[in-house]
Amino acid sequence: MPGICYFCGGIRIMRYFVTILLIFMLSGQAVGVAGQSVHGAPRQGVIPSGQEAVQSGKEQPSYQETAEAVAHDPTFAQAYVGICVMDGNGKVLARVNADKMLVPASNMKLITTGTALHMLGPSHTFETSLAYDGNIEGGTLRGNLHIIGGGDPTLGSKDSIATPVERTFAVWEKMLRDTGIRRIEGHIVGDGRSFEGMMEEPTWLWNDTGTYYGAGVSGLMFYENMQSFSVSAGPEVGAPINIKPYYPDCPWMDFRYACSTGKAGTGDRLYMYTSDLAPVAEIRGTFGLDRAAKRVDCANKYPEYTCARYFENYLRRKGISCSGGAADYKLITGWMTEEGGCAGLGTGTDGGTGTDGGKTLIGSTLSPTLDRIVFETNHASNNVFAETLFRMLGKTLHESACYDSSYVALNDALAELGVSSGSGIKVQDGSGLSRQNLVSPEFLCRFLHAMSHSPAFGDFLESLPSPGFNGTLEYNMKGQPEALRRRIKVKSGSMNGVRCYSGYILPSSSGNLSCENGLPEGTLIISIMTNNCTSPNWKVRPLLDRFMAALARGN
Repeated sequence: MPGICYFCGGIRIMRYFVTILLIFMLSGQAVGVAGQSVHGAPRQGVIPSGQEAVQSGKEQPSYQETAEAVAHDPTFAQAYVGICVMDGNGKVLARVNADKMLVPASNMKLITTGTALHMLGPSHTFETSLAYDGNIEGGTLRGNLHIIGGGDPTLGSKDSIATPVERTFAVWEKMLRDTGIRRIEGHIVGDGRSFEGMMEEPTWLWNDTGTYYGAGVSGLMFYENMQSFSVSAGPEVGAPINIKPYYPDCPWMDFRYACSTGKAGTGDRLYMYTSDLAPVAEIRGTFGLDRAAKRVDCANKYPEYTCARYFENYLRRKGISCSGGAADYKLITGWMTEEGGCAGLGTGTDGGTGTDGGKTLIGSTLSPTLDRIVFETNHASNNVFAETLFRMLGKTLHESACYDSSYVALNDALAELGVSSGSGIKVQDGSGLSRQNLVSPEFLCRFLHAMSHSPAFGDFLESLPSPGFNGTLEYNMKGQPEALRRRIKVKSGSMNGVRCYSGYILPSSSGNLSCENGLPEGTLIISIMTNNCTSPNWKVRPLLDRFMAALARGN
């Protein structure tokens, strides 16, 4: 602090300083500014907690002062912090490193879900079709039954919005019976080729791609492309852990367990390493001795085959046999088999071993509408759902669901919204899992402002959670009044060293939280992004909670 001699000027000054310091420390209301403000003058900022500032009659800090206070807090001494606050008209009210490109983590989902709603429409659905090749003779299909995926991320999902898989299978069974099929001599083929290219974005970390949140996507998905295991610790440190596949049953997989019981306090450090080029997976790492038994969700690289196999089993229970068993197009040139090998495909349509030609459509089922999928995507921060929307943009706008087309399609969507993608954003995926995504806080705010003029804005706003209720913000701002929390609609984003919040803070005078007619007067658009943060989450989250609460009290 400048002028240290001020502390030596007299006892009264010293007592005053100590008193103020103690009040701040005990109340937890002080946020010290370490270093220089954006405008060059040293200052100390305060982010009050609750209604203290109003009740005390003190002047409310400006948005700029509040932003500078949190950006320079010692909690972020080693971090990169970017903050932007806009009003509902797009005027910048506060900025700290607002133009700096930072890793957004799941804040990327704001852009993915917003552009998907805008371009595809809230009522958009994903279609899954049944078709057959060959001929039907006397109730017997002399050919193959094809399950042709159209990217429905909810098929077989445990999510509450998904149709229970047995109910979907019952609809498919009825389609077969209505078509006259009582027996299948060929295969039941899972076809996920509507999504081309790799299941995962190439820049995802290796130890992420085996996890449930790092599961890739395909045209035909099942159970959110996950494989669940039941896990419990062994009797002592170093002993093998107790682990076995739980759901779905994948007997064609060769699971290899290179994992052991770890010391008490080490937690769950299990990772599964696998490839979609061979049905082999290895689970590595440790599981703490003191950990309770749990279910661990990993990635399933063979959702197409899994879906086909489970439908085959369902049909057998209902009296419809399939002599060829389940199969998929995973390797394009051959069928995936129960033993994990690949049998060759024919090239004609005779005998049902055909290519894409010669199929007869039986019928289709539809996913929940896009507005419901987006709601779950943002509330639960579902990576698989987000990646599906990203890939579907490419499929719809450029007739290809590969990542390259999706990058282009997203830029097209941003241009449609009137947001230039030339600066302020670098896109790698739709979920934010890649650390090569880069977005500036100002770009996020400009995007959120543009979305307020989209016909789909009401659905977009509704998809954003409020702190302290459910989803990824369930434990945020528990000490704040409910009325204040409900006015905050933001998406969180987090990974190691990254913590971000972006969204809207609605004014206290607004009685219409759906904002179907645009943003009410007094709305704030905010983005706070922290990267390279070494402080623990128990320090970071309360600080950012106080920041958002202070902004909410100011509007």
